[in-house]
Amino acid sequence: RGFTYNGKKRPEEATLMRVNFVFARPPMTLLVNHPDRKALRERLQQNIVLRRLKKRAFEEIEPHLAIVEYRKGDVLLSQGAHEMEQYFVLDGVLKRVVASPEGKEMILRFAKEDDMDTSYAARKLRTPAPYSIRAVTKAQVAKLPLPQWVQFLDRRPELKEDFEYEVMHLMSEVMAHTITLHLLDAP
Repeated sequence: RGFTYNGKKRPEEATLMRVNFVFARPPMTLLVNHPDRKALRERLQQNIVLRRLKKRAFEEIEPHLAIVEYRKGDVLLSQGAHEMEQYFVLDGVLKRVVASPEGKEMILRFAKEDDMDTSYAARKLRTPAPYSIRAVTKAQVAKLPLPQWVQFLDRRPELKEDFEYEVMHLMSEVMAHTITLHLLDAP
């Protein structure tokens, strides 16, 4: 017995080489265990979203924040992913980019120090991430799984309203940018 490949019969004992690609994940340290915890806390308290937190609320979210150092070009979120995270930029620059099936990419936005990036809308819509997030420069980011962030927000209606406003503002900027790019590309 055997199987055919490109019209040729191959013996049953023939095997295909299996290759497992291992993507090196950058090391992460929980904020509560980080040697620079005090300085990182101060920087996070300047973040566009986290600066709205009262001390007690910040102390509640702190054990869930992982601090990660990314290299230039590292992928934080892949387009099409279902597991999503909330990102708070401490240092460096991230970009949100979408790719067509043909591989053509378009940058949607940049996020810098004290900014954030998220795929919150995709999670709420129960869809995969419609874009990737990558490090443009060496970057330091605080992150936590999006489900934990959503639970945290659900217990704080005022913060949730502010956060959703920021998300809508970002989406509005991305829409304006995309329209401009399409108009520039039009014949």
